[in-house]
Formats: sequence, C-alpha cells, structure tokens
Amino acid sequence: MKKITLTLLVSVAGLTLVFALLAPMLLGFPVTQLGNAVGVATGMGAKLACSGRYISGFSETRNLDDLASYSPANRLLDLHYDNDIQRVTATLLGMGKTSATFRPGLGCALDIGDTAALDRVAVAPIPESSGAWPTGDRATHIDPELQRTLDRIMAQDNQAGRNTRALLVVRNGQLVAESYAEGISAETPLLGWSMGKSLTAMMVARYQALEPQLKVTSPVFPQWSDDRRQITLENLLQMSSGLDFDETYAPGSDATRMLFNAHSASDVAMQSTLAHTPGEHFSYSSGTTNLLARWLYEQLGATPQANLEFFREQILAPLGMRHTTFEVDASGVFVGSSYIYASARDWARLGLLMLDDGQWNGEQLLPEGWVATASSPNQSANDPAYGYQFWLNRGGESARFPELPEDSYFMLGNRKQVVMVSPSTSTVIVRLGWSAGDYPTGRNFAQLLPLE
Repeated sequence: MKKITLTLLVSVAGLTLVFALLAPMLLGFPVTQLGNAVGVATGMGAKLACSGRYISGFSETRNLDDLASYSPANRLLDLHYDNDIQRVTATLLGMGKTSATFRPGLGCALDIGDTAALDRVAVAPIPESSGAWPTGDRATHIDPELQRTLDRIMAQDNQAGRNTRALLVVRNGQLVAESYAEGISAETPLLGWSMGKSLTAMMVARYQALEPQLKVTSPVFPQWSDDRRQITLENLLQMSSGLDFDETYAPGSDATRMLFNAHSASDVAMQSTLAHTPGEHFSYSSGTTNLLARWLYEQLGATPQANLEFFREQILAPLGMRHTTFEVDASGVFVGSSYIYASARDWARLGLLMLDDGQWNGEQLLPEGWVATASSPNQSANDPAYGYQFWLNRGGESARFPELPEDSYFMLGNRKQVVMVSPSTSTVIVRLGWSAGDYPTGRNFAQLLPLE
C-alpha cells in the first residue's frame, strides 16, 4: 500500500512539474500565476459553457471550440452539463472546481457566495407580436441585391476562418438584409461582449428620462469617503473616472477576477484607487461600466427583481426584444461590461433606437438630445474618440474605420462583435461572430452602405 501511495505522489508531483514548465508556453502566463490561472479557466469555462448551452443553444463541441479559441489549454477543461438543473461545472485537470447556473430571465451566474435572491426572481414574458419589423419580426422590405451581397460576405468570411455567425442591415428603419451561419437563426441570442457597455449606458439614459431631475454631473457613490467622491455619472459614462482599474486579461488581473471569480463584479472596481483627476484622462475599463450597472441597481431599489423588471419593462418590451438576456452576477447586478446575449435583430433594434434619436413608436425613450451627446467626443486630454460607452469614428487623430462615414459610431465587443450606427446614411449594420484574429469591418461594412 505504501508503494502504491508513493507511486501516486510521485506521479502527481511529476504532472504538476510538467504542467508548471509548460504553462508559460501553452497558457501565456508565468508559473507564479498558476493558481489564479486555474480559477480563471474554470470560471470562464463554467460561465461561457452555461450561457452557450442554455441561452444560445450551442452544442458541447461548439462551446469547447469557442473556449479553446482563447487558449488551447481550455481543451483540458472537464465540463459537466447537468441539464436537469441547467448547471455547468468545470474543472481543469481535477483542479479549481467552479459552476454556473442558468435562471430564466437572468441567464447564467457563477455559483459564488449567496445566490438565494436570484432563485426568488419572477420573470414576466415579453408580449408576442405578429407585426412587421421593427416591433414585430416580419421582414417585409428585404432588398434582393443587398441580400446577395450579405450572403457573399458571410460565405467569404467563413471560408477565411473568421467564424461570422450573423450579419444584418437596417436602412431607413427597415430590415433589408440578414444572413446567418449554419446553426444560427434570427432568434439565436449571441454574446455581444463589450457591446453590452453601450446598452448599459442606454439603460442609464432610460432611467434619466424617467427621472429628469437627475444630472450627469451628480456624484455616483457617496459611500466613497475620499477623492473618489468627485466621480460623476458622466465620468463613468465617458470612461474618465480616473480609477486605477487593470483592464488586462491575464490571471489575477482586475478584469479576469471581475468576470470569472467574483461574487460581485462591481466590487472589484469599487475597491480601485484614484490614479487621475476625474474627467481628465480616458482609460477603457470594464470595471467602470459595472459601476454604472451597480449605480443603476441601487437607484432602482437594490433588488434583483426590481433590476430585471426595469430592463424588461423599459427596454425589452417597448422595443420588442424577445431574444435578449442581460446576465447578472451572483449578487444580482447586471454584468454591464460583458454579458448580454441578444439575437442579431435585437442588437439591430438597439442601433435603430440610437439612429432615431432615442425615439421608438413616437415615444421618447431616451432623453431628448442624449444620443447627440452620447455620440460626441469626450473631454479627456489623451483619447477623446469615445462617447457615452460608444466608440466614435471621429475625435481622434485618425478615423477608427477610414472606409466608413465620419459620423458613424459603434458598439464593439471582443471577437469582433459590431453594431454600427451611421446617421448620414440612415443605416445600422450588425456583425456577430467569434473571430480570434482581425476582421475587415471597414471593408465589409462599406459594401453594405448606400451609394452616394
């Protein structure tokens, strides 16, 4: 028995040594980050596999392929799907057990800490509509020539390995072309990653429309007892809070702890110190967006139920968005930086709301003039080409996409998710996919714009 035990210990030690030696080459991080890396890998694996399976309806194979596009080491993940309770549990070589559970309306949240409040949330259905686009789903204005162009781009993208899953064009308020990859439909919710930042800003704007006395110059968190109390709502919207949040995506960073290891995503940013005077320095930060989500959560009464009801009643229902899930963290706050799954049509509806200056069916859902401000350069000294959680094609030293109209602005997300709003051409273009490398956004989108 002692011999067997000794042999087992030697084998485990040898495996650990081999893994440690290979970690920098395979995983891209130093061995000193091994503990953090396992937690990030299993947290990411459980969370994305849960959402991929129970929101997007993806197969286990597709989920693993998507995870492996970030690191081949993710193929070492053991993902266990419990379809009865809609939970995914992940381990990496037997280590770092982490799970995520799906709940209707809330999506998948990591099982970290107390999640009982999430189990008590009731979800009212979004009313069905048999009407025409955009409130309904009947597409009555498809442009045959543009449809052929879109289908050609879809085929070329995927022949080139770009993994494009959905392409859609709205022009003059009408859905005029849409194309989907195999296994994806007009109803498939797809992850937008950082495009969720733009929706978070739009939710704040909707709250402002209902509470007109609210000023963007108002401080956000009175519980801060130091100079961070100077940070305003507009500072957060423009990514100029001055907070020292680490946006790098490496084991142990603020960003990875926030998304894959935390009970409360916003807590990570709440603990950040001040590195710059608020309003003076732009710094792209997912933590900043999650502070916006937390601020809104607190304004609405600080309960997961009130939070979800606001989103469904004030955004989803008016726009007819029936295939969208805005996921929460384990504390019940929306992960505004990253976790929104929506169909291409629903992403396009958000773009159309912006294109129409915040109006929908004659109702001013966003404050009058808000869209113009949201799509204008910020006042930072280092990078003004960013509005209220929207990327701009103007304001910087050069255009982000020189082939596209200067007045265009964008929701952008990891893996080359894009919603472009082009006021001068009255066009919204959506691209959803899983591109690990570059994507020719400017070249492809230029082919879909009307000729001058």
